[in-house]
Amino acid sequence: MQGTPQRNDRADEEESVASGSGNFLLDPEAMLDLAEARHAEYVDNDPFPHIVIDDFFPDPEVLRRVVGEFPDPEDSRWLLHKHQHSLKLACNDLTAMGPTTLDVLLQCNAYPMTRFLERLTGIRGLVADPGYEGGGMHRIARGGHLGVHADFNRLDALRLDRRLNLLIYLNEEWDESWGGHLELWDETMSRCVKRVAPRFNRIVVFSTTDKSFHGHPDALACPPDRARCSLALYYYTNGRPEHEASDSHSTLYKDRPGEPQRESAVKHWARRLLPPILLDGVRALRGR
Repeated sequence: MQGTPQRNDRADEEESVASGSGNFLLDPEAMLDLAEARHAEYVDNDPFPHIVIDDFFPDPEVLRRVVGEFPDPEDSRWLLHKHQHSLKLACNDLTAMGPTTLDVLLQCNAYPMTRFLERLTGIRGLVADPGYEGGGMHRIARGGHLGVHADFNRLDALRLDRRLNLLIYLNEEWDESWGGHLELWDETMSRCVKRVAPRFNRIVVFSTTDKSFHGHPDALACPPDRARCSLALYYYTNGRPEHEASDSHSTLYKDRPGEPQRESAVKHWARRLLPPILLDGVRALRGR
C-alpha cells in the first residue's frame, strides 16, 4: 500500500495559500492522482470505508523533525487522558508546538489536503477543525491504551458533523510485538476485521459514524524509552447523510467479546467524585 505524492518545481498558488513557510510537503496534483487511484479501495474496504497509505510524505526528514519536537512525557504541555478506557497524552495547543509540527498540522488543514480527502473518500464539503479538538499530538507510553470506540459525532462550537479521521504515525523501527495496532471492528463488535501497525510515515484515513468502531485496546508493550507517537486530524461537514444521522454524543466506548463489562464514564466519575451518601440516595431512587 504505497503512495508518495512528489513535489515538483512549478510555482503553485495553492502552495502559498497552504503554507506561510513556503515549505509545502505534498504536490497538490500528485495528491489528486493518488486520491483517484485509491478511491474505490477506500469506499469498498471493510469494516467501514478506510485506507492505509505508506510513505505518504515524500520527505521523511520532516516527520523526524516533528518527532524531535514532541515534549518529554513529564512536560506540562501534555494533557493526560487517564480513565478506564484510555491512558495517553495529548496536546492540541498550537502555541505549545514546535515549528515543524505546527507547519505540518496547518498544511493538513489547508485546502489542498481537504480537496485530496474529498476526492479520496467521496465526501464533499469537508471543513478542517481550526481548533484541532481531540486531535493534534498524541503520545502513548508503555502500558498505555485506547479502548475500542466510535468518536464524538459533532463539533458543537461550529455546529458541524464529524466525518473523517486522518492519523499520521511517527514511529520508526516499530516492532510489531510491541502492539499499538489500530484495530478496526465490525459494527456488531463481534470481530476485529483489520489491525494496522503504527509505522513511521504511514497514514490512515477513515470515515466516522456511530458504527466505525476502532482503537488500540491492548496495553502497549514497547520498551520504557519508546512511545507510540502520532498526529491526529479530524474533518467535518455541514450535515451528513440521513442514514448516518444521530443525536449529538461524546465518545462511545465498546467492550470486546469476552471482556468484562465496564461501567460507563458517567458512572465511573460519579462513583469517584460523589460522596457515598449521595450515591446511596441515587441508588435508592433508581430502585423505586
